[in-house]
Formats: sequence, C-alpha cells, structure tokens
Amino acid sequence: MILAWWLAIATIGYHGLAAQTAQPIPRRFSDEITTLSEPGGFFDTDNLISNERTYLLALDKLRELSITGGVYLGVGPDQNFSYIAQLQPTRAYIIDIRRDNLLAHLLFKTLFTISPTRVEYLARLFGRPPPDSMNEWESANIEQLADYIDRTPVNETWIQEVRADIAGELARYRIPLSTADRTTITRFHRTFIKRGLSLRFHSLGRPPRPHYPTYRDLLLGTDGTGTPSSYLATNKAYGFVRSLQQRDLIIPVVGDLAGDHAIRAIGKAIAAQGEQVSAFYTSNVEFYLFQNGTVARYLDNLSHLPHAEESVIIRSVFGRSLRRLPTTSQLPSYSAPVVHSLKDLIEGFKTERYQGYWDLVRPE
Repeated sequence: MILAWWLAIATIGYHGLAAQTAQPIPRRFSDEITTLSEPGGFFDTDNLISNERTYLLALDKLRELSITGGVYLGVGPDQNFSYIAQLQPTRAYIIDIRRDNLLAHLLFKTLFTISPTRVEYLARLFGRPPPDSMNEWESANIEQLADYIDRTPVNETWIQEVRADIAGELARYRIPLSTADRTTITRFHRTFIKRGLSLRFHSLGRPPRPHYPTYRDLLLGTDGTGTPSSYLATNKAYGFVRSLQQRDLIIPVVGDLAGDHAIRAIGKAIAAQGEQVSAFYTSNVEFYLFQNGTVARYLDNLSHLPHAEESVIIRSVFGRSLRRLPTTSQLPSYSAPVVHSLKDLIEGFKTERYQGYWDLVRPE
C-alpha cells in the first residue's frame, strides 16, 4: 500500500507537489516539538553524519528478532532513517541534547518533502541540479546515484532555488526559529554542498579521523549479507521514510536521555496513542551517561517508556570496548552495533546484574 502510494507520488513533478503542500501544516507538529523538548545542552560535535561505519549490521539482528512497527526513538542525524526504513514504525521521535540536531533534522525534513525521488533528495542536499530525465533514475542503484553526485558540478543558481524552497517549507512548519537557528540550518546545508560525498563526522577542535566513514561510505553501506541497506538504497526505503516526514510523524526533540522532561513526555505521548516503543537507538550515549554519573536517571526514564517483551536498545560500541565483543576480529571497523533487550536492560540494573557500562558491552 505504501509502495503504491509512493510510486504515485513519484510521478508528480515538483511544482505539482509544491502546489499540494503550500499551505501551513497544523500546529500539532510544532506543538509537539515545543512541549516535548527541554533546554538544550552541549556536545562537542556537529554530528551532521554518523561516525559509525558498521551501524547497518544491526539490521541483521533486527530482522532475526522480527521487530517491526511500534514507535521508534533515536539520537543523532540521518542514520536513524535507515533503521526507520527497516522497522517501519508508525512514528518516530529523534531526541538529542543538541538543538543543532533538531535544526539538522528540520533541514532533512524540508528536503524529503520537496524531493519525490532519491536522486532529487541527494541533488538538493548537495547543491547539484537533478538530471533532466527522471524516468531512468527510478531504477538506478545506489552506486549510480553516488556517481551522479560525484560528477555533477555545484550550481549556485540551483542552490538559491533550493534555499528558497527550504525557507518556504520552514515557514509552513510554524516552529519558532531565531535568526541564529536559520543561520545554522544554512551553514549545515553549505557544509553538505562544500564537502559533497566526502563529508565526514566532525568533532569541534579536532580534525576528522581517517577511520571515520564519509557520506559516500554510509550511502553505499551494506548489512551483514552485503546488501546495500541505507534509506537511500531503494525507492521503497526512501518512500517509507518520506511518507512519515510528509505526515509529520518524525518528530525531532531537544532533550537529554537522563533529563527530567523529554523522555518522560515522549513516553506519555506514546502511551496516549496506545503504542509501544519497538526500538531505541542510543548510539554510544550510554557511555557518557555512566561517565557523568547520570545513568540512574536514564534508566528510570526508560522504565517510563511503554515497551513490550521484544523492544530493543540499539547501541554502538567504540574503542577498547570492542575487545569485549567476541566478533571484534570479524568487524572491519573501530565500532560495532549491539542490539539489547530494553526490558532486560531495565531489569538487569534493578537486580544489579548490570553494574556498569562494561557489563552492557556484549551481544545478546
């Protein structure tokens, strides 16, 4: 049903789509962001893309566990969309301590909304004009899309058109944005345009490390079977994420996982909808929560999220923590994903079976 709807939408030209979406959207979206968010905090990365080269390997475990539907929660930028495309939740909340992450997701949302196809999305994100004939790109594989972006020059006239479209979309969302917020969104977009597919994760005050993946690496990333599995790898994956974006069902929220408002407010919203969390992608945030001594508040917050027996945490393990994974020698990276039962995580700390971060760093 979703795929049929997507194929129908894909046949509409951009101007036809724009005519359909020109009116301001209901305030529910902006109200949710405002009421669920808490004051932002600092983390020393811009985090425009992930630094987790192997994050797609978690998809194998998620398929094995047959996890689908429900509500998805996640932190960070667009790697969330690949998990969303796999899990097909009814809605998603992206929560991050940085307000900048919310602003990055508003940029992504505008581009999804005005881009019926994968190649148009990438063209707008990277400031390259889309191809003249769109029909042949419907069946293009992800390598062909990457090659198109690589060989197509940046076009300033096109960028100005895209920027005007982005501004128009942001106005429709009715989200209070300061001049600084709008400047940040423009700066993020400029960074994608300037770096192209060579863009890497960036930490403030430190140059990108050579083992960080580029956007190209993540775009072409595969699951454990070697199948390209990013949200831009297929029309179906992109179409599903886009459908949620168009219906305002991917809600970016500013919040601390160990804070006193955002997670609990999201839990109440999920309960009011009669839903449960299917998966919560936490990246390696738990490492810092243990380091900061705030993990008890985080675990208490988790207990207020409606969840089922099969609900999971998806975490990323970095650095020396990898030595605790028996599969480390098989991983071509400095990071690895681990899928962990959400219920087990909560109960394991209540019973003191888990007493520290290192106890969590093991596969299920």
